[in-house]
Amino acid sequence: MVEAFAVASGKGGTGKTTTTVALGMALADRYDVTIVDADTGMANLLFHAGLADVETTLHDVLIEDGAPVEDATYDRFGMSVVPCGTSLAAFEAADPDRLRDVVAALAADTDVLILDSPATLNSKSSVLPIVLADRVVVVLNPTIPSISDGLKVQEYALSYGSEIAGTVFNRVRGDVDGVKEKAERYFEGPTLATVPESDAVQAARSAGEPLLAHAPETPAAGAFRTAAGRLSPRNRDSETVAERFRTAVIPDPP
Repeated sequence: MVEAFAVASGKGGTGKTTTTVALGMALADRYDVTIVDADTGMANLLFHAGLADVETTLHDVLIEDGAPVEDATYDRFGMSVVPCGTSLAAFEAADPDRLRDVVAALAADTDVLILDSPATLNSKSSVLPIVLADRVVVVLNPTIPSISDGLKVQEYALSYGSEIAGTVFNRVRGDVDGVKEKAERYFEGPTLATVPESDAVQAARSAGEPLLAHAPETPAAGAFRTAAGRLSPRNRDSETVAERFRTAVIPDPP
């Protein structure tokens, strides 16, 4: 089986990478999970997974005659992690079109594939993870601008046949029931979790650890585990999924 999820938000600062790593680690209790930093321009995943010093990253795979994806895949916290690097030269040399073949190769050897998507929808490479995914997890902050950007992600995903797995309200302070109720009128899928603002998130990143490893008993960690429990990955044929990735048409951004 394999199912691909994209974690997307439409804007930066929502906690998208924190969500990617937390969902991956929680799902890894039951599935073989691979998480991929598909944000080739603003890599962040490597810091969350303690991989800041690795030599080979996804950038090295995406160049012509690049490294095999196995060389950029690391076992961390019960998951397989494929990080991007932070070098501007490596980013400029990488061909994001090759991400289709990379994802197809990874899909053949995992149960759950989670793509940490770029923060915006302003280029073909930034929208590709949303198009490749079976389902999209939309990460929101409880603000009107964040919800508006999330709706753009949803509209784009649905227009290319990707489903919405649900929404995660992240970095929540106080009572947001009214905001959630209004948002649920417009978003497909359920609210997977409401994650409270937590100082432990920044502390975990500084330590190079996922939140669920650094502070597993915090309310924020518990909320992410709740979200993962509501995803229920589907049993898809890995070869069929891989072929869909390889032949995906990269659309123009909205």
